[in-house]
Amino acid sequence: MTMKKLLLAILFVGSASATCLAQANQGSKFNIGVEAGLPVGSTHDLYNSVIGGSIKYELSVASSTFLTLSAGYNSFHSTDDYQAVGAKSSVGFVPLKAGLKYYFNEGFFGEGQLGVAINTVKDGGSAFAYSPGIGYSFDGGLEAGVRYEGWSKGGTISQVGLRVGYRF
Repeated sequence: MTMKKLLLAILFVGSASATCLAQANQGSKFNIGVEAGLPVGSTHDLYNSVIGGSIKYELSVASSTFLTLSAGYNSFHSTDDYQAVGAKSSVGFVPLKAGLKYYFNEGFFGEGQLGVAINTVKDGGSAFAYSPGIGYSFDGGLEAGVRYEGWSKGGTISQVGLRVGYRF
């Protein structure tokens, strides 16, 4: 079984389990959002922006603490210099992550996630993904957060990202 098939199977089983648990746990939520990022470090030499979207499931496991499962799509857009040498103008990745989200008070939270980022180019491979961040959940379901995200495999692709989402 290929790595992509295995990860998709894990995501499917995790999503199905989370859906079943959501019916029993009123503190659990789905969250859908849009993302924008700025590549940092050596990644900034090749790419100048990131745009994407994601869906996240938050399962209440303790007071103020949630287990998170997320899947999304990020498109890195290359700089003009990189395109001049015949490279693609953008490259896509599918990050699949799990982590913990902790609310410090009414709306402020800290979150850390680990997982895998799958390159959408044929035989593009995958990389270990990690993303610590902070944010605020507003009354009415709106949420905004900022994070550092790195994908490591023989080097690191990294960004500082902003995510605006809606919890339901």
